[in-house]
Amino acid sequence: MTSTSASPFQLLLRVNLLLGWRRLLAIREQSHLLTSVIGLSMAGYLALAFGIFYHGLKFVAHFPGLGTLLTERLMYLLFAFLFVLLLFSNLIISYTNLFRNREASFLLALPIPNQTIFRWKFVESTLLASWAFLFLAAPLLVAYGLTRQVSWHFYPTVVVLLGLFIVLPAVAGAWLAILVARYLDRRLFQITMLVLGLGLLASVALWLKPEPITDESLETRVLTVLDRLLMKTNFAQFPLLPSYWLSAGVLNWSEGALRAAGFFLLVLLSYSLFFGFLALTGTARVFYDAASTMQSRGSAFFRWEWFRRQQRLDRPAPRPIGWVEQAVQHLTWLRPDVRALAVKDLRTFWRDTTQWGQTIMLFGLLGAYVINLRHFTHQLNSPFWTHLIAFLNLSACSLNLATLTTRFVYPQFSLEGKRLWIVGMAPLGLARVVKTKFWLASSAALMVTLGLVGLSCHLLRMPAGQTLSFSGAITVMTLSLTGLAVGLGVLYPNFKEDNPSKIVSGFGGTLCLVLSFFYILGSVLLLALGTPFEGFPWQSSQLMISGWLGFVLLSFAVGWLPLRLALRRVTQFEL
Repeated sequence: MTSTSASPFQLLLRVNLLLGWRRLLAIREQSHLLTSVIGLSMAGYLALAFGIFYHGLKFVAHFPGLGTLLTERLMYLLFAFLFVLLLFSNLIISYTNLFRNREASFLLALPIPNQTIFRWKFVESTLLASWAFLFLAAPLLVAYGLTRQVSWHFYPTVVVLLGLFIVLPAVAGAWLAILVARYLDRRLFQITMLVLGLGLLASVALWLKPEPITDESLETRVLTVLDRLLMKTNFAQFPLLPSYWLSAGVLNWSEGALRAAGFFLLVLLSYSLFFGFLALTGTARVFYDAASTMQSRGSAFFRWEWFRRQQRLDRPAPRPIGWVEQAVQHLTWLRPDVRALAVKDLRTFWRDTTQWGQTIMLFGLLGAYVINLRHFTHQLNSPFWTHLIAFLNLSACSLNLATLTTRFVYPQFSLEGKRLWIVGMAPLGLARVVKTKFWLASSAALMVTLGLVGLSCHLLRMPAGQTLSFSGAITVMTLSLTGLAVGLGVLYPNFKEDNPSKIVSGFGGTLCLVLSFFYILGSVLLLALGTPFEGFPWQSSQLMISGWLGFVLLSFAVGWLPLRLALRRVTQFEL
């Protein structure tokens, strides 16, 4: 049985490695300019992240008597949050790869052991969910090692620690994905998940509530005040968290305490081996049961009892109009075919659990960000710092917008897949399909970004004029980033893949993310130069006009040119 199970797994691994290598070669042959842009952007990110982490750690280390304490607490806190994000990422990607993937459905119909299919999908999901974590942690740990002047063996040890660490959230995410797929249609399970989610939100809101700092507390010893300020980060030092084992291993090895660091390394090794072996050898039956349940049920949230009752009475069962159709029917200024396409896209988005699952996670992070904003400017009285925070808030909102457009808008054209010829042969035409997707995505993104900017500006107590100015700027940026995502999604489609995460991870998705970040950086700088508000020493009418004119021209070029090229491409598209 061991040799029989290993042979298909080795075949799957060899085939996918060969396909990945050929994709890399194809990307290199597509455009040397675009490949160079992406390569330079990745190298620039690593260099910039390393520089920020290096100077930040040196700045924290210069606090007399507190540098080591602050560095250690920040390390524990960072890896604790990254562990939670890795867990959610593995849950969503594992659910997609195991139960919403054509390759998995195809493999389940072949004479391949179920455990082999789960092993391959587990490895694939772990790689897809963890590469961003490694990409973020690498410059941080290199900068930390240089600031602490560690020995050479610190770096290979950190690589081993990170490799063992990512196994635990991968296993937990895969098991949670199987649990969700198996019991998602159970009403008790849905109510339990809803109660747990609401309880988690209430706990986070209470945890984020700051404690007032009085004048009496400021007169006490500095360490006492610091301990009160960092009291809410004590959860990151809970000894049973895998992030604690990783952080403690890194910190102890950098300080020369090799025996203590070796202990935490062995703890990570033992748990990774135990749970990894359990997942790779004993999950075949539950995985197959969950996959069978997913394929056999219609909807997890609605049971068609009325239709069944009508069928038993031998009566025709007319299809009721859903809430999506009812909402779209009120848009009478749109053509009927455009409304039908909008309904199709909305229903496709809602039926894909992974899509709105990631949306909920993203909006949860946005909620935590907004909750913290109301306590951010209590001690700021300088106009310069107030305006600086306002532009940092605009940057944060823009980055969230870039995440939304890259993750959800860019794959929309590719998700049509082999059904694209049906849409292309319809009287609507592919050009109008692209335009409809652009305006639908822009409208949905504007509802999010305008609400986020308005609420954040209100919490930051910004004047009405500045709030209106930022609302206009985020509107232009929304249209530009949406046009960029839709345009590149048409120019670099991937019709062979039905997983949005894999589509975004390709060449076009990476290029879209890189160009979005460069556009946000240039736009914020131009808007800061052209700000008409007091507190900036370079304020002048000529600079204001130049800044806003440059912002408009940059937005026009970034948003209109890719969309225009995409519309020209679909007119010559061969179905």
